[in-house]
Amino acid sequence: TSMAKRKKNQKIRTNFKHGYESRTRKNDLTRQFDETQFSEDDVQFKERVSGKGDLAKKRTIRGQEVQTETGTDFLLEIDEENCLPGQVLSVHGLNSFVEDKQGYIYQCATRKLLKTLSTDQRHIVVAGDQVQFRPVQTRGAKENDSQTSSPPPTHFREGLIVRVEPRFGTISRTSRNRQHVIATNIDQIIIVSSAAMPDLKPHLIDRLLLTAEKSRIRPIICINKVDLVDPALLQAVVGLYAQLGYDVWLISVVTGLNLNRLRTLMTNKRTVVVGQSGVGKSSLLNAIQPELGLRVGHVSSENQKGRHTTTSAQLLKLDFGGYIVDTPGIRQFELWDVIAEEVAGFFPELRPFSQKCRFPNCTHTHEIECRVKDAVADGDLDLRRYESFRQICDDAATGS
Repeated sequence: TSMAKRKKNQKIRTNFKHGYESRTRKNDLTRQFDETQFSEDDVQFKERVSGKGDLAKKRTIRGQEVQTETGTDFLLEIDEENCLPGQVLSVHGLNSFVEDKQGYIYQCATRKLLKTLSTDQRHIVVAGDQVQFRPVQTRGAKENDSQTSSPPPTHFREGLIVRVEPRFGTISRTSRNRQHVIATNIDQIIIVSSAAMPDLKPHLIDRLLLTAEKSRIRPIICINKVDLVDPALLQAVVGLYAQLGYDVWLISVVTGLNLNRLRTLMTNKRTVVVGQSGVGKSSLLNAIQPELGLRVGHVSSENQKGRHTTTSAQLLKLDFGGYIVDTPGIRQFELWDVIAEEVAGFFPELRPFSQKCRFPNCTHTHEIECRVKDAVADGDLDLRRYESFRQICDDAATGS
């Protein structure tokens, strides 16, 4: 649960998001003259062009400052008597599908104020969000509408999301220099890779592990399709991650290897499932609970790339307790809000050595008397993991 601490209501001044303001100056004067022949009295001879104007306007809003695991959020003041709490199952364009406490599903728009406030986030509402929404009475809503694994095509209720509650357990990446929140309010992340078709990508696993460390979410590594290779070929990578203290499981949807164990790990937890396209995330979830009926695709034998069968993240309820978030496949994962100086702290095997370096601000790349580099040379640290660390540091330093 969230450890948010709320303060009393207050007023703050906040910026608008670009794209919702009118133009700073008019640029259609010639067309207006041709159409209306406006008089000299109508012409504005002085106009501010310094960038001030609508773009510099702020909005005063009321609410509470909330201390969360990731910093300070601002909780908008709303009329809670006319609202219902709910959780977002999925987001499709401008509409979000929200489940209330009774299991009814509402198709909700988002309050304009939420969408216009300046934020680094790519989407203001994401799967897993806890929200307050205002129901809208509509025709065609059936009283016996119940929860389904996907939004019903007809006869659903409608509403308006007026507030997003403070988040915890958030998985994010960088997309076009903005924060793309993949899922939120989760307890653990299952990182799905495949032994073959497509080949195992340890560097992608390392990036997802770092995100889990930063977000304080329990990571579980699952290597799928082990029926396609000799399991002995995977012992080195399995042993490496297991030695670092991570849960690693070899699984196979075909043979059912370790599916029961994975089902136990997911019971009564909120779990996000992440991995590149084609590794078998949807097939895995269908095997764990066949009623989900998720679409599955195939992997090209030429480029070993899978097709996107899951087009948006969706929160699904499990019959044996808990929820899972199925996410679209990712081919690259650019970390969000990670600076080069903090990367070493998210590699648990580097910590004991980095504390013994000669320089307290050692980057473990070019310095002399660097205990991390010495440990790599002596074989005490895995060379591939060190290369992954270096690559993440370089990306963080260049902002790519």
